[in-house]
Amino acid sequence: MRLIFKLLAFPFVLVTGLLYLICKFLVIASGAVLGILSGIVFLASLVLFFTAGMWAGLAWLVIAFLISPYGLPMAAAWLVGMIGGANHALRDFVFG
Repeated sequence: MRLIFKLLAFPFVLVTGLLYLICKFLVIASGAVLGILSGIVFLASLVLFFTAGMWAGLAWLVIAFLISPYGLPMAAAWLVGMIGGANHALRDFVFG
């Protein structure tokens, strides 16, 4: 009976492994691009503080934080880590 479960779980090992690698690459690439973009948005928010007012500058500052490496890319990296953990658990079940 355990062999049947291992055979049924093997395709999920392949799918989660492939999904993990693709998502990890996308998180690294998007983190680099969004890091540069967040610096530009931060500088724009400083300009807006002095020209358009405090609320406009504050709104752009929040956007700069969200696209910085500590905002949404960190949440995406956490999710990719969860996929990697699921893949590791499935591999331990199938091969271990």
